[in-house]
Amino acid sequence: MSIDGRRVVVTGMGLLSCCGKTVEENWKNISEGIPGYDSITAFDVSEYSSQVGGEVKDFDPLEYIDRKESKRMDRSAQLAMAASVEVMKSLEGFDYDGNDIGTVIASGIGGIWTFETQHSNLINKGPSKISPFFIPMMIADMPAGLVSIKYGLKGPNFATVSACASAGHGIATSYMMIKQGYTKAVLTGGTEATISPMALGGFCSMKALSTRNDDPGKASRPFDVDRDGFVMAEGSGLVLLEDLEYARARGAEIYAELVGVGLTGDAHHITSPAPGGAGAVAAMRMALRDAAIEP
Repeated sequence: MSIDGRRVVVTGMGLLSCCGKTVEENWKNISEGIPGYDSITAFDVSEYSSQVGGEVKDFDPLEYIDRKESKRMDRSAQLAMAASVEVMKSLEGFDYDGNDIGTVIASGIGGIWTFETQHSNLINKGPSKISPFFIPMMIADMPAGLVSIKYGLKGPNFATVSACASAGHGIATSYMMIKQGYTKAVLTGGTEATISPMALGGFCSMKALSTRNDDPGKASRPFDVDRDGFVMAEGSGLVLLEDLEYARARGAEIYAELVGVGLTGDAHHITSPAPGGAGAVAAMRMALRDAAIEP
């Protein structure tokens, strides 16, 4: 186990995805087999080979943040701010010390919508038309920064960026920080809003996406023999991790315990896993050792 054996528990959850805008709504729709994927509506996709996506439907950032703030945030940050509202309900009525809580919110690419919009301004109107908020809206760690400011969370604050593993690494890193005593709690998870013309076009060029455009609700089928690619989606999923004793002291509702993590690299290929799943096996062994379970 880690150097001091602290136990880490989950005490708060927040989720916006193509299946719903709360944890409860997501669970209900997933349990009932209601698909969240549909034809993309954010822009014209008629010339794209893949036209299917998982958009957060009817998302209005003004339900969570004021108009002035929302205009200075990329959609990825808006989604994270919305998810944080549900997570932080678990701290309602508790006079927490912001120095005890960190914020680690992952994003594989950050504000790509902002980048595309401002690049268009540069090409069509010149550099003077680039927004002064371009950089802070685009960088990947801005969701973590904005959420920490909103709630006064002054502990460790950053983003993890590792493509599809970004949020997993964020949660694992937060777990390790709590286990090792760097902080008592961390609001962590991930956020992404990459259904944009360039991102969709890039994945289409890679031939990585499903082209089941005539049946979008069944396009995502990762373990099916007829799988023809993945489906792009957007959303934000956050959890509050806490030191068990800290959670108990404040009478928090505990949903789960995180007992071990494993992080490895295949050193094999930029997208394909190593033959035989060697990296996954090594990560599992590491997690089991962390949990003091004999592999």
